[in-house]
Amino acid sequence: MKRELGVSIYPDHSDAQKDRQYLKRAAELGFTRLFMSMLEVSEGKEAVKAKFQSIIHYAKELGFEVSLDVSPAIFSQLGISYQDLGFFAELGADIVRLDESFDSATEAMLTYNPYQLNIELNMSNNVLQLENMLSYQANRPFIYGCHNFYPQRNTGLGYDFFIDCSRHYKAQGIKTAAFVSSHVGNLGPWNVNDGLPTLEMHRDLPIDVQAKHLFATDLIDVVIIGNAYASEEELVALSQVNRYQIELTVETVPDISPIEEKIIDYPQHVRRGDINEFAVRSSQPRVIYKDVANPAHDHQAPFAYGDVVIGNDDFDRYKNELQIVLTAHEDSRKNKVGKIAKEEQILLPFIQPWTKFKLKRK
Repeated sequence: MKRELGVSIYPDHSDAQKDRQYLKRAAELGFTRLFMSMLEVSEGKEAVKAKFQSIIHYAKELGFEVSLDVSPAIFSQLGISYQDLGFFAELGADIVRLDESFDSATEAMLTYNPYQLNIELNMSNNVLQLENMLSYQANRPFIYGCHNFYPQRNTGLGYDFFIDCSRHYKAQGIKTAAFVSSHVGNLGPWNVNDGLPTLEMHRDLPIDVQAKHLFATDLIDVVIIGNAYASEEELVALSQVNRYQIELTVETVPDISPIEEKIIDYPQHVRRGDINEFAVRSSQPRVIYKDVANPAHDHQAPFAYGDVVIGNDDFDRYKNELQIVLTAHEDSRKNKVGKIAKEEQILLPFIQPWTKFKLKRK
């Protein structure tokens, strides 16, 4: 399934012109999903329609798929029947996200709405909601899944729970989404806004690292910035994330040689299939550069987790093999050429046998 990036805006709290500028820039950078919350609306149906319809139509012109976050209370407040989602279709939405559960039979029936709106379930509950809905013969192609975000510090999902919840959906082939948090944006649905990530462990990480981690799990298809407005730097950084394989930033040592720079920049690293707990081994560079000299340097001190090392001239046939250290050890036949950026070291466990990965010099 193709992977996407998204942004969020909050028409009940934001400036319409700023929203348009933000969406235009995000579209230019390749963002294709727009999340909008209706949970906090307090006006009547016509006022809500006037506020949301214009910005949704503008977003659709830019190529966004638009998701509206709703709850049973919103249906009651706006006088909308579960049997008729025409109001959301009139707004121009593509997805109706059910922040709270209805009942499985109702949810299944919603997937047969004549407007072909996608029905998106809240993934941040490790229950059998999806399986129950499917047991009522729900229209599977029109089911999406999307995690919650968490404005309050120390309330985001734990990693293991997130994985368990997400697996329910991927096992059924459902398109999934989760949120990352801008460190600049201060707009969300509520007054409390300590950031808006899905995973608590992401709250203080750079936004691109948050996205890299979500994509690396192979359980999330769409990564959405939860709060508005992300900075230009954050939007660009996120747009440059490799969505389909792990790409790690290497902080290189001062004495790195030209051949070692070339090895780091090798276009496609692959971890060997015969793995061990000491290092990720990328052996192809040693074949390509077997005749290129590589004098020893930075080889006396012990190597630590996340260090990037390359075999030097003393390593015979293993000269110019690249390794990422997983277990601290010493070996004077290897040169330390750099270190994986600290915040990106959470990605190393995802490099499994035959995993393809890339390295980028900082």
